[in-house]
Amino acid sequence: MPPLSPASVVAALRAAGCVFAEDEARLILSAARGPDELAAMVDRRVTGLPLEHVVGWAEFGGLRIHVEPGVFVPRRRTEFLVEQALAQAPDASVVVDLCCGSGAVGAALAAVLGPVELHAADVDPAATRCARRNIAPYGGHVHTGDLFTALPATLHGRVGILAANVPYVPTGEVGLLPAEARDHEPLVALDGGTDGLDILRAVATGAPSWLAPGGCLLVETSERQLPSAVRVFEGAGLETRVAVSEESYAHVVIGVAGARRV
Repeated sequence: MPPLSPASVVAALRAAGCVFAEDEARLILSAARGPDELAAMVDRRVTGLPLEHVVGWAEFGGLRIHVEPGVFVPRRRTEFLVEQALAQAPDASVVVDLCCGSGAVGAALAAVLGPVELHAADVDPAATRCARRNIAPYGGHVHTGDLFTALPATLHGRVGILAANVPYVPTGEVGLLPAEARDHEPLVALDGGTDGLDILRAVATGAPSWLAPGGCLLVETSERQLPSAVRVFEGAGLETRVAVSEESYAHVVIGVAGARRV
């Protein structure tokens, strides 16, 4: 079989329903190390594997984030959460990326903040294996476990930025997600429980004991869930506000810890 030409790659992707076939073809052609690998990559993409899993990376926050098959692909809209965290706590020295997936959020924060004590945690070992590669350049620490139980106790009361890109799709709506997410990303990174807020509740409830005075918790959610999410944050004793990006269709709830009583 002759090597695939750029035009034939575009045609194959377009026939498979890829809306941005030309852009995807350029990425695949640049990533492939030979004709056989190119053919295999095109075949994987045509059969529905996310582009990021095909080429092995995702662009996020100006960085090239390593992404492996079976790991949640960082969404570009989540860059808005990073922007809000940097605006809220530009001098943070301790950063935690909870539900870290590939570690994209933690890496993006550390890339801007400079030298920080960076921790990332996820319940999925495949995710933390991937995250180690992405936050290693920043001297970060990766932990495998369920939410706060994964973190070292020495972080109590010290965290300046606690970014938690929690799963927030209601269980009954997971089946409505695009096939790329539904079939190729871990359910634990998508399913947020009956109303989509189970993990958000757990994170907001536990956050105050980990945050430093003035430290902030940031969580992405949907527009529909915003009122309920705000009530959860306020119930946890956090000073709460909402940030929305109409351009990115991103909705972030921000909770700030007050001074501790002595």
